[in-house]
Amino acid sequence: MPAIPSHVPEPSRTDPALIRNFCIIAHIDHGKSTLADRMLQLTGVVEQRQMRAQYLDRMDIERERGITIKSQAVRLPWAPTHDKSSTHILNMIDTPGHVDFTYEVSRSLAACEGTILLVDAAQGIEAQTLANLYLAMENDLTIIPVLNKIDLPAAQPEKFAEELANLVGCDPDDVLKVSAKTGLGVDALLDKVVAEIPAPVGVKDAPARAMIFDSVYDSYRGVVTYVRVIDGQLNKRERIRMMSTGATHELLEIGTNSPEMLSADGLGVGEVGYLITGVKDVRQSKVGDTVTSQHKGAEDALGGYKDPRPMVFSGLYPLDGSDYPELREALDKLQLNDAALVYEPETSAALGFGFRVGFLGLLHLDVIRERLEREFGLDLIATAPNVVYRVVMEDGTEHTVTNPSEFPEGKINEVYEPVVRATILAPTEFIGSIMELCQTRRGTLLGMDYLSEDRVEIRYTLPLAEIVFDFFDQLKSKTRGYASLDYEPTGEQTSSLVKVDILLHGDKVDAFSAITHKDAAYAYGVRLVAKLRELIPRQAFEVPIQAAVGSRVIARETIRAIRKDVLAKCYGGDISRKRKLLEKQKEGKKRMKMVGSVEVPQEAFIAVLSSDDSAGSAKGKK
Repeated sequence: MPAIPSHVPEPSRTDPALIRNFCIIAHIDHGKSTLADRMLQLTGVVEQRQMRAQYLDRMDIERERGITIKSQAVRLPWAPTHDKSSTHILNMIDTPGHVDFTYEVSRSLAACEGTILLVDAAQGIEAQTLANLYLAMENDLTIIPVLNKIDLPAAQPEKFAEELANLVGCDPDDVLKVSAKTGLGVDALLDKVVAEIPAPVGVKDAPARAMIFDSVYDSYRGVVTYVRVIDGQLNKRERIRMMSTGATHELLEIGTNSPEMLSADGLGVGEVGYLITGVKDVRQSKVGDTVTSQHKGAEDALGGYKDPRPMVFSGLYPLDGSDYPELREALDKLQLNDAALVYEPETSAALGFGFRVGFLGLLHLDVIRERLEREFGLDLIATAPNVVYRVVMEDGTEHTVTNPSEFPEGKINEVYEPVVRATILAPTEFIGSIMELCQTRRGTLLGMDYLSEDRVEIRYTLPLAEIVFDFFDQLKSKTRGYASLDYEPTGEQTSSLVKVDILLHGDKVDAFSAITHKDAAYAYGVRLVAKLRELIPRQAFEVPIQAAVGSRVIARETIRAIRKDVLAKCYGGDISRKRKLLEKQKEGKKRMKMVGSVEVPQEAFIAVLSSDDSAGSAKGKK
């Protein structure tokens, strides 16, 4: 078969035997995006003058923070060194490395036959490396182990090649050593992809079946759907059917990413590309759905993905109440780009109308909030993050609590909280401080394994609520930045949890309520009332700020009244005159206290609700 020039797309006539579908998985900051850049240059799909670092990271946030948030698919032509006569088509997907975006990784793996497992030769195997490796093994993918950054002075390629070989079950000599920065060894890696990753298997003449592994919203063209064709063929201008919703659409455009969009006549077995139907409704293109032809389509859908379960909930409220419709529309559009996002409307007496939004973790929350503010021009308040609790009352009724204000009053029998299985990888010298940290966070040790003489893997069961605030920050500071963390949900456990209410002038403020462990309630109450005392301006009357568990007050601060000096004009004279003036002032204060209400400034809400702990740990996870 003649070579396919990189600038002319011929997807419908590509032999499946010449196609290789693979993705790159690694821990955050191990060089996935840099390796993808070198592959784009080496295969010639991006000209040198157009090249920029992190080429596939399209979002400003990704480029600024140096992290990948969205998977990106790209089609690369490659003629192996040993056989220049046949050009293979490599469909490569660059995936995120952060624990919060594991869902993106799992979708990418389902669209591939093989994966490159990338490890930093200076840092070695990290927690997310293991998590992604296990995901790839579950999908029965061919795994190519690769050590990156071998040009660094601190690199230890021999030591980490042995660690990686033990993990994957191969010979240390089989571990490829590359430098994504300089391009050293990248051509050998592409040759290995062609040699070791199997070609896609599918029935060419069967009814078309393609799996949606991603979708994005384009303001000009509507929904752009990314698919991997399993069986049959999809052609331009034919009508297609979404198997889960039954909706039918006409294919206005079909093509591949090289890495910019290139339209074609169709997509065949094993190919990865995009579909445009002109649909504007973001719910029409569901990730994990199967696309087939409307006429003589397939009967059985492909196995989709497990729906992601949100781990952390936070309320998002517009600073200006009139922005509520814009916030709803913005969340609708973001949900298409990010299938893991779930939300429902809620109201707060203090903050007005907003949404309770579910996130996969704190970095996910931080990124979504920043995208809403940047891409849609919104000013938002995010309430302190909390997890989902299940409360069983004495009469047997159950309540699911995603917001502290939903915590039921009355006699509670048991409260269940979500727990996670945390895996921490760190140098052996930090074992003591890690164990101490986990025990103060109500952790239970599951086990410990030495990966090598100076690296250890520690496994703990921890309540999710203890992880979502500043656990990651604390872990990094106690281990001088060497530890890495990965966690996965494992169910729930009963716990002694209470709801702490904040009362201003005797009235509960729902936005400041929190659910904490009984032992931590007092410390939380003291910290919050002290903070509010600084933030709320003095009123014309005395304002008590109280933290209470049920009807029992556990902490109190008082904002002193602004007082006019009524004795200023009394110099000398009888004491009864002064007393009379003070009594008159006291009566006026009492009357004002009965009718007065405490005005809480917006700044106070922002300062307390965007709590330093949560913001810090989200940024620390970069």
